[in-house]
Amino acid sequence: MVTPTVRDADGPDLPAITALYAGEVVGGTATFETTAPPLDEMTGRLTAVRNHGLPWLVAEVDGRFAGYAYASPFRPRPAYRYGVEVSVYVEAAARGQGVGRALLLALVERIRAMGLRHLIAAVSDSDTSAASIALHRSLGFRDSGTYRQVGWKFGRWLDVALLQLDLDPAGAPPASPGLDLDSGRA
Repeated sequence: MVTPTVRDADGPDLPAITALYAGEVVGGTATFETTAPPLDEMTGRLTAVRNHGLPWLVAEVDGRFAGYAYASPFRPRPAYRYGVEVSVYVEAAARGQGVGRALLLALVERIRAMGLRHLIAAVSDSDTSAASIALHRSLGFRDSGTYRQVGWKFGRWLDVALLQLDLDPAGAPPASPGLDLDSGRA
């Protein structure tokens, strides 16, 4: 297993991020998009995440891009301001080497430091998603449910497994104001 370096994403990472995501769009089920977004769209997505004060991270192995992860607001309504949805994408050549784990661990710690409460992962439940589901479970995410046959891609219906990590299962009142979902700032 390798030791990836995890850091904040920046502009020079966007071509690699865009290429990795495009590969999943056209050849995988990690996303339900069917047309790969161009670089300017991915730049806008990174900006939107950052405008909420949320992290977008990249992992490198031996100085080479190996994957990325980010958190986005779980839902737009104000009562959801303590929850985020997490997304993790790892280059095929780097899978099974601890890159996804390093990214997700770093993401969890960033969210915890922000005083947020819930991390939700929505993982397509297909024959290629077992490793992602196992990774989330190994870090304490619990199964929260399944959306059955909600995505149609590659000529078949796909389920979405929902997993949740509660950073304060005791249910204490929030210590932070949460995300500002009206203005896009945390």
